[in-house]
Amino acid sequence: MSIAERVYKNTRIIVVTDDITKLEVAAIVNPANSMLIMGGGVAGAILRAGGREIQEEASKQAPVAVGKAVATRAGKLKAKYVIHAPTMESPAMQIGAQNVKSAMRGALECASHLGIESVAFPGMGTGVGGLKLEEAAEAMVDEIKRHVDSGTPLKKILLVGFNVDLTRAFKRALEKSLP
Repeated sequence: MSIAERVYKNTRIIVVTDDITKLEVAAIVNPANSMLIMGGGVAGAILRAGGREIQEEASKQAPVAVGKAVATRAGKLKAKYVIHAPTMESPAMQIGAQNVKSAMRGALECASHLGIESVAFPGMGTGVGGLKLEEAAEAMVDEIKRHVDSGTPLKKILLVGFNVDLTRAFKRALEKSLP
């Protein structure tokens, strides 16, 4: 169930509280490390739900710089792709908002290159990256707006909170940036 939604230049941006691994979208985003090691957090959840083949396919494409992104098939997930967008170079690094913006840019460009119409993002940098929820949410929404302004073919972007606090941060960022 969405708690906030905006249509911005023909792109629907929807905020939901859900399990990203269960969503029916063309792609879900993994806030990765540059080596694409899928250990804990969102990456671990994607690995458990989607299967080892995601990790095996991702490993063949590593390393990936922060600001770039690569796609793999999604294994057993309902999504077709997993977009691996590094927010940090090494696992469990503390990061800043600029890393989130770079990772978002890479993920959105990857989604556009795939020619898909829907993508779901978890809280980028909000786990081991250590960013405050509001700071991460604002950086994410700013990059979505910038990408849509550049003429994105994406029709639907979901911001997925795994808990109510993250969902509220996404909602506030969306209301602030796209009133």
